[in-house]
Amino acid sequence: MRSQLPDFPWDALAPFGEIARSHPEGIIDLSVGTPVDSTPEFIQSAFRDSSNSPSYPVTAGTAELREAIRSWAISRLGATGDFDVLPLIGSKELVAWLATIVEAKKILIPEIAYPTYHVGALIAQAESIPVGIDSVQWPSADLAWINSPSNPTGRVHSTQELMASIEWSRTNSAILISDECYLEFDHTAQSTSILAHTNGDNRNILALHSLSKRSSMAGYRAAFMVGDSALIAKIRELRKHAGMMVALPVQNAMTVALKDDEHVAQQRARYNARRDALRPALEACGFRIEFSNSGLYIWCTRDEDAWASVEWLAQRGILATPGGFYGEKGKNHIRIAMTATDSQISDAVRRLKA
Repeated sequence: MRSQLPDFPWDALAPFGEIARSHPEGIIDLSVGTPVDSTPEFIQSAFRDSSNSPSYPVTAGTAELREAIRSWAISRLGATGDFDVLPLIGSKELVAWLATIVEAKKILIPEIAYPTYHVGALIAQAESIPVGIDSVQWPSADLAWINSPSNPTGRVHSTQELMASIEWSRTNSAILISDECYLEFDHTAQSTSILAHTNGDNRNILALHSLSKRSSMAGYRAAFMVGDSALIAKIRELRKHAGMMVALPVQNAMTVALKDDEHVAQQRARYNARRDALRPALEACGFRIEFSNSGLYIWCTRDEDAWASVEWLAQRGILATPGGFYGEKGKNHIRIAMTATDSQISDAVRRLKA
């Protein structure tokens, strides 16, 4: 690679993890957003029932999975017009490789963002340009990422902001991909998909979704994209040659997961209850909460260097992520994940109050 990949950011957090682990009551890790709540039993059952899987799976997905994604996209995302669907080996895989697959050379990423958008540009040997929310200010490019609800901030794009980004795509004949992996976890804001605002014209528009958080299936590596049929056909053809196919037991588990909303509502309530418990405790310690309207995270600051906030929490056995991992504009913020058990969240609240 001509471009040097950055150091894996969480390696820099390791010393603070050691501080947190030295706490008399042990560590409460709120840094990495990995689910801890059990995968619903009916999803596990579908996976087990498919464990005899001697044949290669289909890259395009089974007919049952494709129909489940399509129906969900219409009912949940408001997708209309002509569109196609494609299962993925987790959403991070596509974030890292999409720029390479479509041969993009200039890529726009949110100025406070999931680090893999930038890494994907480096892998593709492309130029990565951080931009603000207002797409009127965006330069021309081959590809642009938007992320709503945002990781790490929990900010939700307005209808006007989404429509403006679509207009940018039309004007520049550029791919616009909306990372919507936290769409099912609204709190005090209402999220909508980019596909609800295309008026059925989905050219160059893609939406990315994952079951990792929605259905506590992170270990399954289960995700999918929805959008421009012609573009997905090209992406699918390359993936067929590269052997990028979702395992059949995972496809069958995805199919049943997408047909049920009750377990999603229950998980959303868990995350929101944890946020509601932690927020006042953090505010009492001088943190100001910003955005955090949806998703799995609290984005907050004490107007100090993020590492000072991380160390302060680590001394109390609580590990958080410095906002600088997500861009220069996050250097005075921290991200706190709700991916801990109810008991651990209660313990964190108690430690903060103490």
